[in-house]
Amino acid sequence: MKAKTKLTVGKTEVEVSNLDKVFYPKTGFTKGQVIDYYIRISPLLLPHLKDRPISLKRYPDGVDGFFFYEKNCPAHRPDWVKTSAVPKSDGGEVNYCLMNDLPTLVWAANLADLELHTFQHRARALTKPTAVVFDFDPGPPADIHDCCRVALRLKEALDAMKLEAFAKTSGSKGLQVYIPLNTPVSYGRTKTFAHAAAQSLEARLPNEVVSRIEKKLRTGKVFIDWSQNDDSKTTVTVYSLRAKDSPTVSTPLTWDEVKTAAKARKKGGLVFDSAAVLKRVATKGDLFAPVLSLKQKLPVWKDPEG
Repeated sequence: MKAKTKLTVGKTEVEVSNLDKVFYPKTGFTKGQVIDYYIRISPLLLPHLKDRPISLKRYPDGVDGFFFYEKNCPAHRPDWVKTSAVPKSDGGEVNYCLMNDLPTLVWAANLADLELHTFQHRARALTKPTAVVFDFDPGPPADIHDCCRVALRLKEALDAMKLEAFAKTSGSKGLQVYIPLNTPVSYGRTKTFAHAAAQSLEARLPNEVVSRIEKKLRTGKVFIDWSQNDDSKTTVTVYSLRAKDSPTVSTPLTWDEVKTAAKARKKGGLVFDSAAVLKRVATKGDLFAPVLSLKQKLPVWKDPEG
């Protein structure tokens, strides 16, 4: 039998249940702690979720159990949960949830929506991405330190084009780099730019980088996933928990931290759990805030070596 209670979130009462249920068995991290983390990180997290359609990725029995995606916002949702109707290519529509406020975030966490994955567009402009995203995925034995080395080479090229970029861990094994735009642009242009960049880095670093999608090519290399720049693709949101052994978080990094990690000889590092992230933001604030506001025009990709 589920132990239910009401949690007062601002002026809204949110029904929650089974707060003592362990969601991360290897660390004993509970559902109640998941909800507490999302409440405490919400001032920084919510701006990155605002008005972006989102699927629920639910782990009802915790990270060691099965999970499922729920694209259509559940019919049993409270009436204060906002939604966004998105047309499907084959007809009909998907009614996505919008996590625009803390009660909705708590409600979703109570449904075991551990991971938050959003599109690069907002609900009011479904074909207009607000950023270019690069997802650096290391093929073992490559790791996040190799991702950092490749990301720095990308940054050199972006610096030459006078484009600012921001890095974060995926919270899993890789690294992600965002170029904020917040100016009118199409997915066709962002995908073309990202693909050209990935191909350029592969040509310059053939023993370290792969831009082609085939998994058999990734061993020991960093796959630069440029295909995330598409109106059908989502990327894990900054400050989202991940469904790993411990409650790791997709965490913003400074470029100095990326440089330090790139030089590191030992494996490991750049792994931040929920407690570490809450300590970081208390002193560093939201290192990813410029991704929401910085306006940049996207040029054509320019190969740094001509």
